[in-house]
Amino acid sequence: MPIVRLIYRPRILGRSNVPKHGRVILASNHLSFIDSIAIPVVAPRRVQFLAKSSYFDGEGLRGWVSRVFFTSIGAVAVERGAGAAAQEALDAGKRILETESAFAIYPEGTRSLDGRLYKGRTGVAWLALSTGAPVVPVGLLGTDELMPVGSTVPRLKRVTVVFGDPLDLSHHGPATSGRARRAATDEIMTAIHALTGQVRADAYNEAPPADTIEKLRRAVFQRERI
Repeated sequence: MPIVRLIYRPRILGRSNVPKHGRVILASNHLSFIDSIAIPVVAPRRVQFLAKSSYFDGEGLRGWVSRVFFTSIGAVAVERGAGAAAQEALDAGKRILETESAFAIYPEGTRSLDGRLYKGRTGVAWLALSTGAPVVPVGLLGTDELMPVGSTVPRLKRVTVVFGDPLDLSHHGPATSGRARRAATDEIMTAIHALTGQVRADAYNEAPPADTIEKLRRAVFQRERI
């Protein structure tokens, strides 16, 4: 999308760190809806990522425009959610990587509303360890000012996209090991933090517990987030 780059003139650093061929995971921080447009626009190769199925199943002209747009930037429709839905989404990402493609993912899971960098979910490590794909950490700076949460039209703000050195995570162990997945994910988040300088939050980015029982359940059962 040359016209988008011409209008917004993003600063792009480390573009050569993205392998031109073969499977690779781009793991990025997540500040704005526009992140899923910024990465494909500036990456040196076609990048695919998962997007809510609602972007593809709308009706009328608006639904058609949404479907065409998200398809054009490499989005793949999935049902969003936890548990089985989350694993199905990861399986879809794995199928993309197995075609020797580039796949983008947000380890935090959802956008950071306060600008902090949240704890990474281990799905990104599962993908890397199960496919052997290197992980290129990506730092997005300023996208929350370009398109703040709740806005529908991007502002004329310049953003910075930094591609870090590729990470080979195989030394952590197999994808079947929970300890390996956690350690590999932490290495990825440390690399992203080095690119963005965000304040780190020692917690997952998720909705607050609905009641006291749910709060206690989360405290007692520290299940792995994927």
